This record gives sequence, C-alpha cells and structure tokens, in this order.
Amino acid sequence: RMIELHYFAGIRVLTGIPKESVNFSNQTVEDLWKWADEKYPGIRNSSARIAVNEEYALPSDVIESGDMVAFIPPVSGG
Repeated sequence: RMIELHYFAGIRVLTGIPKESVNFSNQTVEDLWKWADEKYPGIRNSSARIAVNEEYALPSDVIESGDMVAFIPPVSGG
C-alpha cells in the first residue's frame, strides 16, 4: 500500500531528497501533513500545498494506494 511522495524546490532542500515511496494509504491529507512534519520538522511551516494525482487536495481527502502525492511550495510570478 505504497504511495509516491515528490518534493519540489524549497521542500526538496528541506527533505534532502526529491522523492520517496512510503506505506501511507487510506489516510487523509491531514494525516500525511502530521507524518511529514514529524519526519521533516518545519515542512508544515513552508506554506506548501499538497497535490494528489496532480490535483490540489483538501485536508479531508483520502490518499489511496498507488497515488502520487506532491508537496508544492508557493509559486510567485512577475
């Protein structure tokens, strides 16, 4: 029941890795935030958003086995 996590930009710097596979399915996006903040202290303070299968996710959304999850930092343009 693995999911694939992808880390971008400043989040990648914080984690030290671009991606990882973790056993984390049938739990919510909020649960994933809690897990990630324990493993990578400060990740939640980064103002990043979580996308599941290329769609921004709500805290109550459930992550399923095989999902691709991305931690996407704020994007600015000009």
